[in-house]
Amino acid sequence: MESHAALLRESPRVHQTPHGWTPHGWKERKALQQPEWPDAAELERILKHLRTLPPLVFAGEARQLTRSLAEVAAGNAFLLQAGDCAESFADFSADSIRDRLKVILQMAIILTYGSGVPVIKVGRIAGQFAKPRSSPTEIVDGRELAAFRGHMVNDDAADPLARIPNPNRLLAAYHQSSSTLNLLRAFTKGGFADLSQVHAWNQEYIATSPEGQRYETIAGEIDRALRFMAACGIDLNREANLHQVEFWTSHEALVLDYEDALTRQDSLTGNFYDCSAHMLWVGERTRQLDGAHVEFLSGIHNPIGAKIGPTASPDEVIALCERLNPARIPGRLTLITRLGATKVTTALPPLVEAVKKAGHPVVWVCDPMHANTFQSDSGRKTRHFDDVLAEIKGFFSVHESLGTWPGGVHVEISGDNVTECIGGQLDQISEDELHIRYTTTCDPRLNARQSIDLAFRIAELLKH
Repeated sequence: MESHAALLRESPRVHQTPHGWTPHGWKERKALQQPEWPDAAELERILKHLRTLPPLVFAGEARQLTRSLAEVAAGNAFLLQAGDCAESFADFSADSIRDRLKVILQMAIILTYGSGVPVIKVGRIAGQFAKPRSSPTEIVDGRELAAFRGHMVNDDAADPLARIPNPNRLLAAYHQSSSTLNLLRAFTKGGFADLSQVHAWNQEYIATSPEGQRYETIAGEIDRALRFMAACGIDLNREANLHQVEFWTSHEALVLDYEDALTRQDSLTGNFYDCSAHMLWVGERTRQLDGAHVEFLSGIHNPIGAKIGPTASPDEVIALCERLNPARIPGRLTLITRLGATKVTTALPPLVEAVKKAGHPVVWVCDPMHANTFQSDSGRKTRHFDDVLAEIKGFFSVHESLGTWPGGVHVEISGDNVTECIGGQLDQISEDELHIRYTTTCDPRLNARQSIDLAFRIAELLKH
C-alpha cells in the first residue's frame, strides 16, 4: 500500500486555514459544555497571563505526529491512544506518571510484537483535565450539586463552594501539564524507554499474573533478539529507535478559553497550532458543524480527532470530514467511533463506506469504553471487560469485511491496580469488588492487568 506519509511529503496540498478564521472566532458560535465563570474580569486576567506563557508543545512536533498518523491512515501503522479518563490535581507524582507510561509502553510492545506494524503512542495525558457532562447537576451523598467538570474547572469535593468554576484552575492545569510533559520527555528520551528495559516496565503486581508472565515471554524474546544483533556486529548504541520512543500527548479540546489562550502562530509557516497538546479532539456532545468547537478545530493545524456516536449518520460524518479536513490531508483527521458492543457491526459499516466513497483519508479508531458504560447495583459507573473487547472485535470485523484498515484503539486506563471495570478473563473483578479501589474522578478505567490482557487480544486480531 502506498505510504500516505510519502504523499504528504511530496504533495503540495496542505491544510488551509479557513478564510477569516482566528483563534477567537469560536466566540461568535454557540459553545456547549462551557463553564459559567462567575468573575469575567478574573477570567480575562488569567487568560491574558496564559497567552504570555511558553507553548507546551511545538508546531514541528504536531507536524511530525500528522506524518505518523498518515502512515496509520495508509494501513502501515497502528494508533494506541490511552490514558486517564480525567487527570487529577490530587494524583500527581512522578510515580503515577511513570506507571501510566509503563502500561502504555507494555501495550505498545505487545501490539508491535504481535502485529509486526509500528505503533504510534498517544497519551490521554498532560491536559485531560476537563470532562463534558450529561447534566449540569449531580447527586452526591443525597445532595444536588453542580456537576464536577474536571479539575481544570472545579473540584470534585461534595461541597457547593468547591463546585463553583474557578479560572485560576486553568493556570494550575497549564503548570501541571508542563511538569508532566517534562517527566514524559525525560522517561521516553532518557533511557527508561530503552528496549533493554522491557523487563523493568512490568510492575510487581502484574508480573506474577498470567498476563505479566505472558508479557515476560515477549520481553525475553526481545532480549535474545538484541543479543543476536549485537553478536552479528550491529552497533546497537547507534540505533536511536532502540533507546527512545516518540510519545505524544492529547486531550479533548473542551474548555475553549484555555485552548484559545494556548494557540500560537508558527514562525516558520504562519499557521496556527494549539500548543496545549500534540493532538486535540472534539467530543460527541460538542461536534455540531456550526458549533464553537468545530469552528476552533477547523483552523488549527494540529492533527485532530472527532468522537462519533451511534446516532451519527453518514451524511453528518461526511460533512464533518469536509469541515475539518477539506483538503483531504492524510493524518489530519482521526474518527474515533464510540458505538457500543451491540451496535458497532450495524452502525459502523455505512459510516466507513460513505467516508471511503468520498475519498477522505481518515484514521479509523475504536473507543470501546464510552458507549459501554452502565451503573452497577452499588450506584458506581462501570464497564465490563467483555463489552470492551466485543466492540473492538466488531470494529475489526467491519473493517475486514470492507477492506479498510482498523487504525487504532482509544482506551481509558490506569497504571494502578484499580477496581473500576468488572470482568476480564484473567482478572475477574465483580460488581461487589468495585468499592475496593474505585479512585477515578469521573469514568471507570481498565487497570494495568486488564489493559495488558486487552493488548494481547488486540494483537491477535491484528495478526489477521
